Amino acid sequence: MAKEFKITTFTEERAYHNTAILIFLKAVKSAFEHADVTIGNSLNQGYYAYVNLDGAQFTSSDIHKIRDKMEKIIDHDTEIVIEHYTAAEAAGKWRSLGYPEKARLFEGRPADEDVEIAELHNYRNCMYCKMLPSSGYINLFDIRPYRNGLLLRLPNALHNHTIPPYRDDDKLYEAYAECRRMRKYTGISYLADINREIRGGNADEIIRESEWLQSRQLEEFAKAVVEEHKKVVLIAGPSSSGKTTTAKRICAEIGRLTGVDPLYLGTDDYFVERSESPIGPDGKPDFEGLDCLDLRLFNKQMEDLLAGKEVDIPEFDFLNGTKVFGKRITSLGDHQVLVIEGIHSLNDVLTENIPRKDKYKIYISPLTQIGIDRHNRISTADARLLRRMVRDNQFRGYNAELTLEMWPKVRAGESVNIFPYSSSADVVFNSSTVYETNMLKTFAEPLLEAIPESSPQYEEAQRILTFMKYFDKIESTDAVPDNAILREFIGPRK
Repeated sequence: MAKEFKITTFTEERAYHNTAILIFLKAVKSAFEHADVTIGNSLNQGYYAYVNLDGAQFTSSDIHKIRDKMEKIIDHDTEIVIEHYTAAEAAGKWRSLGYPEKARLFEGRPADEDVEIAELHNYRNCMYCKMLPSSGYINLFDIRPYRNGLLLRLPNALHNHTIPPYRDDDKLYEAYAECRRMRKYTGISYLADINREIRGGNADEIIRESEWLQSRQLEEFAKAVVEEHKKVVLIAGPSSSGKTTTAKRICAEIGRLTGVDPLYLGTDDYFVERSESPIGPDGKPDFEGLDCLDLRLFNKQMEDLLAGKEVDIPEFDFLNGTKVFGKRITSLGDHQVLVIEGIHSLNDVLTENIPRKDKYKIYISPLTQIGIDRHNRISTADARLLRRMVRDNQFRGYNAELTLEMWPKVRAGESVNIFPYSSSADVVFNSSTVYETNMLKTFAEPLLEAIPESSPQYEEAQRILTFMKYFDKIESTDAVPDNAILREFIGPRK
């Protein structure tokens, strides 16, 4: 029988989700003994999963079987037992069970290192995260078919423990498909693969190859803008997705192709005067919502620019909370492209006076390209959190504790202002690289270890440290190009 449980924090969300995934994996094995399951990235407010039934066609009745098995496991309220093995024992177990990527991960660890394995009614798996005590705590879930697999949809902390409304993130699915093609091209699909390359002294080669692949994609976007005669490029993405660097690189590519540098604008310069900032539900100024921008001025200036008129583009003085004029008086040339970057750029209200045919929309997010193993992935939110944590410390003087404290509010704003508009993009740009978590660990680990046990953020810090310990560090940043997106977070070469 399902127990009462409400997700109120992201740490609780991760424990709930991993417990539900464990139950899902157990249910699939119970329904189809020889099925092979791969848990993919988060998608459509859920997790995309591919179930291989020895080549047989997956049907809606198969989904009903899995759902029924999950409901029975939840009704039985089976205890989830955390078993302890040495890394050597865990490697042997996964090798014998036919999970070589799990085995290779633990073969790379100290042989006597303690490894936790979750056991649910004789089904075992590594989940790299705290679990709920028993299956009965999973009181809400949904399964539905999607493309060549299915979606396991779960409640989250942002929606008051309800399953969010369904949204078909078809563009994200295409981007993840590109990730799968890149994994085949590079031969790096799982964490054990990148760790192997690092230990073999090939980190610099992996960095160069990853950056080259990313550059090729940006070149393709710029080529599409030029060939389709787009007048405006709109770039948006959640916090720490790399919008600023990507916008500058897109500008450089368009300039190279046309011989005319685009005009670059950031929407942050169009904040309303701080004294006029809207107030959020918490009684504090809201700097995330669309109303925090001077939409009348923005739309008027965009209309004037596209008409060939001269405009006085403001620069926002964040110290004094006011727009400053007279520093950037400019106009748009006949064949000059306008590039606009900001969290609301994909919201058509921002550019309502610009015809859709003239816009080229790019959604940016660091879609993690490798899995820890076939059943565990680094969430996109965690990838962005690591980036933000390092950047906050490098450039803003914040410690990791403060970044973790602010993170829930950042994510809540994204769920309203950014994610609902991702499907309107023409393309999705994956700003992640296969090596970045291994490199970010070098910067983030000491920041997280400094959070005291007395801190409200201690539990979340330990969760991140737990999964991050399996990543081999890349300590030298010398091979990372100066224009790499990661430089936006780790800083320039020293």
